[in-house]
Order: sequence, then C-alpha cells, then structure tokens
Amino acid sequence: MFDNIYSSKKGDFLVDEKYIFEIGGKNKSFAQIADIPNSFVVADDIEVGFGNKVPLWLFGFLY
Repeated sequence: MFDNIYSSKKGDFLVDEKYIFEIGGKNKSFAQIADIPNSFVVADDIEVGFGNKVPLWLFGFLY
C-alpha cells in the first residue's frame, strides 16, 4: 500500500513523500499541521471521521 514511511518535522509521519499524519487523542487539533496540503489528524477514541480527521481504528491500531 505505502512504499515509504518516515518521521516528519511537521506532523508525526510522512508517507510516500506526500501525506502528513499527526497522531493524537480525540481532542487533537490541526495546529501542528495547519496549512500543509495532504495532511490528516489520526485520532483515537472517535467512531467516525470528518474532513481530514480520521479514526485511528481505521488503520488497524486496535487495543
């Protein structure tokens, strides 16, 4: 699915040199990745996403 995953100075992960993912809890904001195209907040403790905020469970990180 993804070929290259790196840590990032802005956000937590840079995927395929195109997508930025910031990981956090349900109240995580977009402050760290504001104005970055193709950026997403991956949040724990939410059932459904909205806009660029995606539930962590969709990535298979279940506990």
